[in-house]
Amino acid sequence: MIPDSFADRLRASFPGVNVVHLKGYKELDAQIPDTEVVMTWSLRPEQVKIGRALRWVHSPAAAVHQLIFPELVDNEIILTNARDVHGPVVAEHVMGLIFALAKRIPQAVRLQSQHVWGQKAIWESHPPPRELAGATLGLVGLGSIGREVARHAAGLGMRVIAVREHPEKGRPENVARIYPTAQLDEMLSQSDYVVLAAPTTPATRGLINAQRLAAMKPDAHLINVGRGPLIDDKSLVEALRGRQIAGAALDVFVDEPLPADSPYWDLDNVLITPHTAGLTEKLWDRHYALFSENLRRYLAGETLLGLVNKQEGY
Repeated sequence: MIPDSFADRLRASFPGVNVVHLKGYKELDAQIPDTEVVMTWSLRPEQVKIGRALRWVHSPAAAVHQLIFPELVDNEIILTNARDVHGPVVAEHVMGLIFALAKRIPQAVRLQSQHVWGQKAIWESHPPPRELAGATLGLVGLGSIGREVARHAAGLGMRVIAVREHPEKGRPENVARIYPTAQLDEMLSQSDYVVLAAPTTPATRGLINAQRLAAMKPDAHLINVGRGPLIDDKSLVEALRGRQIAGAALDVFVDEPLPADSPYWDLDNVLITPHTAGLTEKLWDRHYALFSENLRRYLAGETLLGLVNKQEGY
Protein backbone atom coordinates (compact mmCIF):
# COMPACT_ATOMS: atom_id res chain seq x y z
CA MET A 1 0.00 0.00 0.00
CA ILE A 2 1.09 3.56 -0.68
CA PRO A 3 2.30 4.97 2.67
CA ASP A 4 0.78 8.07 4.25
CA SER A 5 4.12 9.83 3.93
CA PHE A 6 3.85 9.65 0.13
CA ALA A 7 0.62 11.63 0.10
CA ASP A 8 1.94 14.06 2.73
CA ARG A 9 4.99 14.83 0.60
CA LEU A 10 2.80 15.47 -2.44
CA ARG A 11 0.58 17.86 -0.49
CA ALA A 12 3.62 19.78 0.73
CA SER A 13 5.22 19.96 -2.73
CA PHE A 14 2.01 20.69 -4.67
CA PRO A 15 -0.22 22.83 -2.43
CA GLY A 16 -2.53 23.62 -5.34
CA VAL A 17 -3.39 19.95 -5.89
CA ASN A 18 -6.08 18.17 -3.86
CA VAL A 19 -4.39 14.88 -2.92
CA VAL A 20 -6.82 12.17 -1.78
CA HIS A 21 -5.18 9.06 -0.29
CA LEU A 22 -7.53 6.09 -0.40
CA LYS A 23 -6.94 3.11 1.87
CA GLY A 24 -8.64 0.66 -0.46
CA TYR A 25 -10.51 0.24 -3.72
CA LYS A 26 -13.97 0.44 -2.11
CA GLU A 27 -13.72 4.23 -1.92
CA LEU A 28 -12.65 4.69 -5.52
CA ASP A 29 -16.11 4.66 -7.10
CA ALA A 30 -17.11 7.72 -5.08
CA GLN A 31 -13.92 9.63 -5.92
CA ILE A 32 -13.32 8.76 -9.58
CA PRO A 33 -15.95 11.05 -11.21
CA ASP A 34 -14.09 14.19 -10.08
CA THR A 35 -10.55 12.81 -10.23
CA GLU A 36 -8.18 14.16 -12.88
CA VAL A 37 -5.11 12.04 -12.01
CA VAL A 38 -5.15 8.61 -10.41
CA MET A 39 -2.24 6.48 -9.19
CA THR A 40 -3.46 2.91 -8.98
CA TRP A 41 -2.58 -0.65 -9.84
CA SER A 42 -5.94 -1.29 -11.47
CA LEU A 43 -9.20 0.25 -12.62
CA ARG A 44 -12.43 -1.27 -13.86
CA PRO A 45 -13.86 -0.30 -17.25
CA GLU A 46 -16.99 1.13 -15.62
CA GLN A 47 -14.82 3.38 -13.43
CA VAL A 48 -13.16 4.85 -16.50
CA LYS A 49 -16.59 5.46 -18.01
CA ILE A 50 -17.72 7.53 -15.02
CA GLY A 51 -14.34 9.26 -14.71
CA ARG A 52 -15.50 12.39 -16.49
CA ALA A 53 -12.46 14.43 -15.40
CA LEU A 54 -9.89 11.65 -15.75
CA ARG A 55 -6.86 12.68 -17.81
CA TRP A 56 -3.93 10.63 -16.52
CA VAL A 57 -3.58 7.15 -14.98
CA HIS A 58 -0.27 6.14 -13.41
CA SER A 59 0.51 2.53 -12.50
CA PRO A 60 3.05 2.00 -9.69
CA ALA A 61 3.80 -1.32 -11.36
CA ALA A 62 5.71 -1.94 -14.55
CA ALA A 63 2.94 -4.25 -15.72
CA VAL A 64 -0.12 -2.54 -17.20
CA HIS A 65 -1.94 -5.43 -18.88
CA GLN A 66 -4.69 -5.12 -16.25
CA LEU A 67 -5.35 -1.59 -17.55
CA ILE A 68 -5.38 -2.42 -21.25
CA PHE A 69 -9.09 -2.50 -22.00
CA PRO A 70 -11.06 -0.52 -24.63
CA GLU A 71 -12.53 2.03 -22.24
CA LEU A 72 -9.02 3.21 -21.31
CA VAL A 73 -7.24 2.53 -24.59
CA ASP A 74 -9.72 4.17 -26.93
CA ASN A 75 -9.55 7.69 -25.53
CA GLU A 76 -7.04 10.43 -24.77
CA ILE A 77 -6.33 9.43 -21.16
CA ILE A 78 -2.56 9.29 -20.63
CA LEU A 79 -1.18 6.03 -19.17
CA THR A 80 2.23 5.86 -17.51
CA ASN A 81 3.98 3.14 -15.52
CA ALA A 82 6.87 2.73 -13.11
CA ARG A 83 9.17 0.63 -15.25
CA ASP A 84 12.13 2.89 -14.52
CA VAL A 85 11.50 2.51 -10.78
CA HIS A 86 11.52 -1.27 -10.92
CA GLY A 87 14.04 -1.99 -13.69
CA PRO A 88 17.33 -1.58 -11.76
CA VAL A 89 16.20 -3.33 -8.57
CA VAL A 90 14.47 -6.21 -10.36
CA ALA A 91 17.66 -6.71 -12.35
CA GLU A 92 19.57 -7.04 -9.06
CA HIS A 93 17.06 -9.68 -7.96
CA VAL A 94 17.57 -11.55 -11.22
CA MET A 95 21.30 -11.68 -10.62
CA GLY A 96 20.68 -12.92 -7.07
CA LEU A 97 18.52 -15.74 -8.46
CA ILE A 98 21.14 -16.65 -11.06
CA PHE A 99 23.84 -16.81 -8.39
CA ALA A 100 21.58 -18.92 -6.17
CA LEU A 101 20.85 -21.38 -8.96
CA ALA A 102 24.44 -21.55 -10.18
CA LYS A 103 25.91 -22.12 -6.72
CA ARG A 104 23.12 -24.50 -5.60
CA ILE A 105 22.15 -22.26 -2.67
CA PRO A 106 18.54 -23.54 -2.33
CA GLN A 107 19.83 -27.11 -2.07
CA ALA A 108 22.35 -26.05 0.57
CA VAL A 109 19.58 -24.36 2.58
CA ARG A 110 17.42 -27.50 2.46
CA LEU A 111 20.36 -29.63 3.62
CA GLN A 112 21.13 -27.16 6.40
CA SER A 113 17.56 -27.44 7.72
CA GLN A 114 18.15 -31.22 7.93
CA HIS A 115 21.53 -30.79 9.70
CA VAL A 116 23.22 -32.50 6.73
CA TRP A 117 26.76 -31.68 5.57
CA GLY A 118 25.84 -31.83 1.89
CA GLN A 119 29.09 -31.28 0.03
CA LYS A 120 28.93 -34.60 -1.80
CA ALA A 121 25.22 -34.24 -2.56
CA ILE A 122 25.72 -30.76 -4.02
CA TRP A 123 28.72 -31.83 -6.08
CA GLU A 124 26.78 -34.75 -7.52
CA SER A 125 23.62 -32.75 -8.19
CA HIS A 126 22.37 -32.04 -11.70
CA PRO A 127 23.66 -29.68 -12.77
CA PRO A 128 26.59 -29.31 -10.36
CA PRO A 129 27.72 -25.88 -9.15
CA ARG A 130 28.85 -23.85 -12.11
CA GLU A 131 30.75 -20.69 -12.99
CA LEU A 132 28.85 -17.78 -14.45
CA ALA A 133 31.76 -16.46 -16.50
CA GLY A 134 31.39 -18.00 -19.94
CA ALA A 135 27.76 -19.06 -19.42
CA THR A 136 25.10 -17.82 -21.82
CA LEU A 137 22.16 -15.76 -20.62
CA GLY A 138 19.13 -15.49 -22.87
CA LEU A 139 16.81 -12.51 -22.40
CA VAL A 140 13.19 -12.36 -23.46
CA GLY A 141 12.53 -8.63 -23.36
CA LEU A 142 14.93 -5.72 -23.48
CA GLY A 143 13.05 -3.09 -21.55
CA SER A 144 14.22 -1.41 -18.37
CA ILE A 145 14.73 -4.77 -16.61
CA GLY A 146 16.31 -6.61 -19.51
CA ARG A 147 18.85 -3.91 -20.29
CA GLU A 148 20.00 -3.78 -16.66
CA VAL A 149 20.24 -7.58 -16.47
CA ALA A 150 22.36 -7.54 -19.62
CA ARG A 151 24.69 -4.96 -18.11
CA HIS A 152 25.19 -6.92 -14.88
CA ALA A 153 25.57 -10.27 -16.65
CA ALA A 154 28.09 -8.95 -19.16
CA GLY A 155 30.10 -7.52 -16.27
CA LEU A 156 30.38 -11.05 -14.86
CA GLY A 157 31.71 -12.38 -18.15
CA MET A 158 28.45 -13.96 -19.29
CA ARG A 159 27.51 -14.00 -22.96
CA VAL A 160 24.17 -12.23 -23.31
CA ILE A 161 21.80 -12.91 -26.17
CA ALA A 162 18.24 -11.68 -26.47
CA VAL A 163 15.01 -11.84 -28.42
CA ARG A 164 12.96 -8.71 -28.93
CA GLU A 165 9.75 -7.98 -30.78
CA HIS A 166 11.33 -5.10 -32.69
CA PRO A 167 14.94 -6.04 -33.60
CA GLU A 168 15.14 -2.81 -35.59
CA LYS A 169 15.41 -0.95 -32.27
CA GLY A 170 19.02 -2.09 -32.22
CA ARG A 171 21.38 -4.11 -30.06
CA PRO A 172 22.36 -2.73 -26.64
CA GLU A 173 26.06 -2.53 -25.91
CA ASN A 174 26.12 -5.53 -23.55
CA VAL A 175 24.13 -7.88 -25.79
CA ALA A 176 26.11 -10.09 -28.17
CA ARG A 177 23.23 -10.95 -30.48
CA ILE A 178 19.59 -10.04 -31.04
CA TYR A 179 17.08 -12.56 -32.40
CA PRO A 180 13.65 -11.74 -33.82
CA THR A 181 10.67 -13.32 -32.08
CA ALA A 182 10.42 -15.95 -34.82
CA GLN A 183 13.83 -17.29 -33.74
CA LEU A 184 13.04 -17.61 -30.03
CA ASP A 185 13.70 -21.37 -30.09
CA GLU A 186 17.18 -20.74 -31.46
CA MET A 187 17.95 -18.37 -28.60
CA LEU A 188 16.53 -20.79 -26.03
CA SER A 189 18.66 -23.65 -27.36
CA GLN A 190 21.85 -21.69 -26.62
CA SER A 191 20.97 -20.34 -23.18
CA ASP A 192 22.11 -21.64 -19.80
CA TYR A 193 19.80 -19.16 -18.06
CA VAL A 194 16.64 -17.81 -19.67
CA VAL A 195 15.23 -14.62 -18.13
CA LEU A 196 11.67 -13.57 -18.89
CA ALA A 197 11.26 -9.79 -18.64
CA ALA A 198 8.62 -9.12 -21.30
CA PRO A 199 5.21 -7.46 -20.97
CA THR A 200 1.97 -9.41 -21.15
CA THR A 201 0.39 -8.96 -24.57
CA PRO A 202 -1.73 -11.30 -26.71
CA ALA A 203 1.51 -12.40 -28.39
CA THR A 204 3.34 -13.23 -25.15
CA ARG A 205 0.63 -15.00 -23.13
CA GLY A 206 1.69 -18.62 -22.72
CA LEU A 207 4.91 -17.86 -24.60
CA ILE A 208 6.88 -20.47 -22.65
CA ASN A 209 4.96 -23.62 -23.47
CA ALA A 210 5.85 -27.26 -24.07
CA GLN A 211 7.44 -26.46 -27.43
CA ARG A 212 9.64 -23.72 -26.00
CA LEU A 213 10.67 -25.82 -23.00
CA ALA A 214 11.66 -28.63 -25.36
CA ALA A 215 13.98 -26.19 -27.12
CA MET A 216 15.87 -25.42 -23.91
CA LYS A 217 19.05 -27.19 -22.81
CA PRO A 218 18.50 -29.96 -20.22
CA ASP A 219 20.84 -28.21 -17.77
CA ALA A 220 19.29 -24.75 -18.29
CA HIS A 221 17.28 -22.71 -15.79
CA LEU A 222 14.23 -20.54 -16.44
CA ILE A 223 13.78 -17.29 -14.48
CA ASN A 224 10.55 -15.28 -14.58
CA VAL A 225 10.45 -11.75 -13.17
CA GLY A 226 8.19 -10.45 -15.94
CA ARG A 227 4.57 -11.56 -15.68
CA GLY A 228 2.95 -14.83 -14.63
CA PRO A 229 0.95 -15.27 -17.85
CA LEU A 230 4.16 -15.53 -19.90
CA ILE A 231 4.38 -19.17 -18.79
CA ASP A 232 2.04 -22.07 -19.47
CA ASP A 233 2.16 -23.47 -15.94
CA LYS A 234 1.02 -26.98 -16.79
CA SER A 235 3.82 -27.39 -19.33
CA LEU A 236 6.46 -25.98 -16.99
CA VAL A 237 5.41 -28.21 -14.08
CA GLU A 238 5.61 -31.25 -16.35
CA ALA A 239 9.04 -30.21 -17.64
CA LEU A 240 10.35 -29.68 -14.10
CA ARG A 241 8.94 -32.95 -12.79
CA GLY A 242 10.49 -34.82 -15.71
CA ARG A 243 13.84 -32.99 -15.30
CA GLN A 244 13.48 -31.81 -18.88
CA ILE A 245 15.21 -28.63 -17.74
CA ALA A 246 17.36 -28.20 -14.64
CA GLY A 247 15.05 -25.86 -12.75
CA ALA A 248 13.29 -22.54 -12.47
CA ALA A 249 13.24 -19.42 -10.30
CA LEU A 250 9.83 -17.75 -10.27
CA ASP A 251 8.91 -14.38 -8.77
CA VAL A 252 5.57 -13.82 -10.53
CA PHE A 253 2.55 -16.03 -11.07
CA VAL A 254 -0.85 -15.97 -12.77
CA ASP A 255 -2.57 -16.22 -9.37
CA GLU A 256 -1.06 -14.28 -6.49
CA PRO A 257 -0.68 -15.15 -3.68
CA LEU A 258 0.36 -18.49 -5.13
CA PRO A 259 -2.35 -20.97 -4.04
CA ALA A 260 -1.35 -23.41 -1.31
CA ASP A 261 -2.17 -26.35 -3.60
CA SER A 262 0.08 -25.17 -6.44
CA PRO A 263 2.43 -27.95 -7.52
CA TYR A 264 5.29 -25.43 -7.67
CA TRP A 265 5.59 -25.49 -3.86
CA ASP A 266 6.65 -29.14 -3.79
CA LEU A 267 9.14 -29.17 -6.66
CA ASP A 268 12.72 -29.33 -5.38
CA ASN A 269 14.04 -27.70 -8.57
CA VAL A 270 11.97 -24.53 -8.17
CA LEU A 271 13.03 -21.43 -6.28
CA ILE A 272 10.03 -19.26 -5.37
CA THR A 273 10.22 -15.62 -4.34
CA PRO A 274 6.82 -14.05 -3.51
CA HIS A 275 6.82 -11.19 -6.04
CA THR A 276 9.57 -9.42 -4.09
CA ALA A 277 11.94 -8.64 -6.97
CA GLY A 278 11.01 -4.96 -6.90
CA LEU A 279 10.93 -4.52 -3.11
CA THR A 280 13.69 -2.51 -1.45
CA GLU A 281 13.92 -0.08 1.45
CA LYS A 282 14.04 2.74 -1.11
CA LEU A 283 10.92 1.61 -2.99
CA TRP A 284 8.61 4.50 -2.13
CA ASP A 285 11.35 7.09 -2.36
CA ARG A 286 11.96 5.88 -5.91
CA HIS A 287 8.22 6.00 -6.65
CA TYR A 288 7.98 9.50 -5.24
CA ALA A 289 10.88 10.79 -7.34
CA LEU A 290 9.20 9.56 -10.54
CA PHE A 291 5.62 10.50 -9.74
CA SER A 292 6.41 13.96 -8.35
CA GLU A 293 8.51 14.78 -11.42
CA ASN A 294 5.70 13.57 -13.66
CA LEU A 295 3.14 15.59 -11.72
CA ARG A 296 5.31 18.67 -12.15
CA ARG A 297 5.51 17.94 -15.87
CA TYR A 298 1.76 17.32 -16.09
CA LEU A 299 0.93 20.64 -14.48
CA ALA A 300 3.41 22.39 -16.78
CA GLY A 301 2.03 20.71 -19.90
CA GLU A 302 5.27 18.81 -20.56
CA THR A 303 5.80 15.24 -21.82
CA LEU A 304 5.59 12.65 -19.07
CA LEU A 305 8.12 9.96 -18.22
CA GLY A 306 7.22 6.26 -18.50
CA LEU A 307 4.58 6.75 -21.16
CA VAL A 308 2.79 3.54 -22.15
CA ASN A 309 1.81 2.84 -25.74
CA LYS A 310 -1.75 1.75 -25.05
CA GLN A 311 -2.12 0.11 -28.44
CA GLU A 312 0.92 -2.11 -27.92
CA GLY A 313 0.26 -2.65 -24.22
CA TYR A 314 3.62 -1.53 -22.82
